Amino acid sequence: MTGWDIDVAGVRGVLNKSGTAAKSLSETGSAMQGNLEEAASAAGTLSSQYGPYTSTVGEVGAALGEFLQHWSRDLLYIAKRTSRSLNGAVEATGYYIHGDLELAANAQRQAAKEPKVDLPGAGEHGRRAEGL
Repeated sequence: MTGWDIDVAGVRGVLNKSGTAAKSLSETGSAMQGNLEEAASAAGTLSSQYGPYTSTVGEVGAALGEFLQHWSRDLLYIAKRTSRSLNGAVEATGYYIHGDLELAANAQRQAAKEPKVDLPGAGEHGRRAEGL
C-alpha cells in the first residue's frame, strides 16, 4: 500500500481557490509598492543648505523607503513560496493521476524546498547587514 490517496477533484478545487487568492495577494503587493513610492514622493523633500536645486528625501519619504526595503524580502519570499507550493501540488497530482508515485513524491519534495530570495540591488553589504 502506498501513502498516497488523493482526491483529485478536491485538489483542483483547492488549487483554483488558492490561485485566485495568490493573484489577489500579488496585485495587492504591487499596488502597495506603487502607493508607497507615490506617498514617499508626495511627502516632500528637505532643502539643502547648498542651494535651491539640491535636496534630499524628507523624513516621511525616507521612513516609507525603509519600510518597503525591510518588508520586500518577506513579500518576495511569500510570493515564491506560494508559487512553488501551488505548482508542486499541480505537478505531484498530475504524476499521481498517471500512476507515477516516484515522480509525484519528487515533485512534492522539490516544492517543499526553501525558495532563494534575491532582491535586486542587494549586494554583499546588504546581505552582511542582515546576517545572511
